[in-house]
Amino acid sequence: MKRFRGKYRIQSTRLPTYDYTSAGWYHVVICTAGRTCVLGRIREGIVGLSVPGCIVAHEWQRTPHVRPYTVLGPWIIMPNHLHLVLGIKSETPGTKTEAGPETLQAHSLGAIVGQFKSRCTRRIRRRGFHDFGWQPRFYDRVIRDESELQETTQYIALNPVEWEYDRHHPNNRLQ
Repeated sequence: MKRFRGKYRIQSTRLPTYDYTSAGWYHVVICTAGRTCVLGRIREGIVGLSVPGCIVAHEWQRTPHVRPYTVLGPWIIMPNHLHLVLGIKSETPGTKTEAGPETLQAHSLGAIVGQFKSRCTRRIRRRGFHDFGWQPRFYDRVIRDESELQETTQYIALNPVEWEYDRHHPNNRLQ
């Protein structure tokens, strides 16, 4: 584990040789800080969003308008995390630099997610949820083909129905 400013730093989970500005589909999972269930509730397999959850939904739906080089795939907001499928179009503006692998590239998946999380946090805190936050990192998977896209779509659709068995459910976390 590397150190940054005297503190241990977790290595990136991104594929070291993959260009995250590349056109393609990505499955992203973002969790709230401490996995607190602040985004909504699930009853009988149906998600009811809270005020913070509605803000997150609104900001996500704005993504292709703010970043015209993106397209939204299936997505769902769960009580303490969200599943998103994001497409980056081939028309992504060419902003590559000779920066090192630790440098965040403009128009990359990491930049998009970081800006989205930042915008949501600002709006949610302005609405009085001053303790709201996200986990510092996010999970991503490059979707490699149509079959994997269909599997991811089905997984996302079934997520609310399977909530009580989900590893993110507060009752299922390791103590």
